[in-house]
Amino acid sequence: MSTHPKILVTSSAGKTGLPVALQLLEKGVPVRAFVRRNDHRAETLTRAGADVFVGNQYDVSDLRKAMQGAQRAYQCAPTAPNGLHFNAAFTVAAAEAKLEHLVILGQWLTSADHPSLFTREVYLSDALARLSPNTTITSVDPGWFADNYLMVLDAAAHLSMFAMPLGPGDEKKNAPPSKEDIARVVVATLLDPQPHAGKRYRPTGPELLSPNEIAAAMGRALGRTVKYTDISEKMMTKALRANPPPNYSEAAVSQLALYANEYRRGTFAVNAPTEDVAVVGGREPEAFEDTVRRYVIAQPSLQPSIGRRLAAALGFLKILAMPALDLAKVQSDRDYVQNSQPRFSQESEEWAQTHIPRRSAVTHLNSA
Repeated sequence: MSTHPKILVTSSAGKTGLPVALQLLEKGVPVRAFVRRNDHRAETLTRAGADVFVGNQYDVSDLRKAMQGAQRAYQCAPTAPNGLHFNAAFTVAAAEAKLEHLVILGQWLTSADHPSLFTREVYLSDALARLSPNTTITSVDPGWFADNYLMVLDAAAHLSMFAMPLGPGDEKKNAPPSKEDIARVVVATLLDPQPHAGKRYRPTGPELLSPNEIAAAMGRALGRTVKYTDISEKMMTKALRANPPPNYSEAAVSQLALYANEYRRGTFAVNAPTEDVAVVGGREPEAFEDTVRRYVIAQPSLQPSIGRRLAAALGFLKILAMPALDLAKVQSDRDYVQNSQPRFSQESEEWAQTHIPRRSAVTHLNSA
């Protein structure tokens, strides 16, 4: 029988939830994995030894049931509308269950006045969780994931094209972390909460990369030349509507456009890279090219063929014919709460004061 406390992992079928749950299980930790449905990911978790709980993460009654017997939890809100509702329900259930430690997935951008409703909800959710006097909190606040680039890997594989609205190709604006490296930081703080209580970590990749370097890394992993093209947000919305990724929603696209704006402003380059993956997660962060190679190996559909190239070309024509989203209308139709004076991260005095440069996670851990 394990001597580790049971840990609840929400969004266990998601980008970071799945590797967090699997890494904990590899270390012999009992895991209750909260998922929305029984699918292949739930089966993977069950085979790995997880106690799979199928339920509605927005339902406080289901959260209460899922927390029975758990002592710690990873709080990962779905990237969807009503994220604040999920986090409020989670916070209520966690307080009732007297969980000893929470690790919260936040955002590098998070601030009170950000134009993104999703980001403001992350800010409020983190603040709510920290009101509980009996629970310690660690926040893990990554920026633009390596996974975000992989949404267009099919076009890179079959059309030699990497197209995103990221600005000039030669400007180094991001050190993208893999979801597995983000999970390593989460897992370390769940296993040994005391030294991490009250801290914030920002996992990154090992180096700042420009869009041209991202394209070159994709090309080396795919065995072909890939060229970066800076596109408009309008074209991005057309592409996402024409070839929607998993869990696509117009609401999420409206927020992604704001994050791309932050990318072009250089916000993800501020203080990057960090040493949090190495110092907290216990392993040097994975290079972006190595992340892409893993994906290429795992996805046979990325291997070249005439049929796949033709399908990709038809997909591109579909993009050209697809109407663009009216991003302002998307937010208006959903009655999104609007701030009177929205500010992007680097325009916020509060954000600037709380995102000061630091040399390493060691310094961070030893600071008061």
